[in-house]
Amino acid sequence: MEIQELTKQLKKAAPAMVYLVLGTQEVLQQEAKEAFLALIPEEERVMNVGSYDMETTPLKEALNDAMAAPFFGERRLVFLNKPAFLSGSTPRGALKQDGEALREYLKHPQPTTTLVLLAPYEKLDGRKGVVKELKKMAVSVSAAPLNEAQARHFVEERLQEDGYQLDRGAIDELVRRTNADYGKMMTAVPVIELAVYHEKVVTVEAVAGLVPQSLDENIFDLVQAVLNQQQVEAVRLYQELLRSQQSPLQINAILVSQFRLLLQIKILSGRGLSQGTMAGQLKVHPYRVKLGLQTVRRFNMEELSHAYLGLIRCERALKTTQQDPELLFQLFLLQYTKQKVS
Repeated sequence: MEIQELTKQLKKAAPAMVYLVLGTQEVLQQEAKEAFLALIPEEERVMNVGSYDMETTPLKEALNDAMAAPFFGERRLVFLNKPAFLSGSTPRGALKQDGEALREYLKHPQPTTTLVLLAPYEKLDGRKGVVKELKKMAVSVSAAPLNEAQARHFVEERLQEDGYQLDRGAIDELVRRTNADYGKMMTAVPVIELAVYHEKVVTVEAVAGLVPQSLDENIFDLVQAVLNQQQVEAVRLYQELLRSQQSPLQINAILVSQFRLLLQIKILSGRGLSQGTMAGQLKVHPYRVKLGLQTVRRFNMEELSHAYLGLIRCERALKTTQQDPELLFQLFLLQYTKQKVS
């Protein structure tokens, strides 16, 4: 079940006794938590809502709370946060938990309690008996990172529900500036809504003026300028990054990682792998793979390799000489252009 479906369901029907919210997208975890909190009237939350960190609090203490009857209300709500004992690895220093206590609770859950396990992990350890029992008993809610299409849809839906219209291209600009990161997109939504409150229309200009480009996005523009041999534009972008207090070594390191990613995408796409499969293998957001595919279609392996190796040499010079970083970058551009021409 997706978070949006959960929110609608909780408004219409009585909640289940146990939920598992699994996934690493922090904003989705928070949205799920808020949806559950809405079940308990605000004046009752002090007495009828319990929240326990499973890395520091004994599981039995939290489950004792879950077994208690609601206090002057119809329902108790108990959150088990970061139940690392259900995953494959427990963080150093985290409290060891007895999973059998949860198994026993799942056999006879308290009918007036909604128990919610907020698990910010990619997956749980399916070999554990308690995990098997939990998956049978609990309603599963996904908080996995959204792909570009899902992020677009949910942000558009949120803006429309709030009474705002989207000009053509506005959502594209938001996606571009946030690298399709749903968390960053949702963080930008209140800022945008406040700025266009009277007009109730979200324009490309509003998004561009309110949502700063990420460092990765600025580097992406720089990569395009390098590959297209736009030397003046490349130097301008490089200078802009220096003015924003980015260190030359950091800029060069990100450039190296970008070209490494392009080479990997070029190789994997040549093997016929899909965008989603490549994103999984390379452990990057699918949107970055999408942009990478658009780029590598226009350049061959030799061109991408020349740029990558040139940046490696530039990094070595930055670490071992006192030469001006901007001059080193300009030399890299000249050498790359010369290699392409020859």
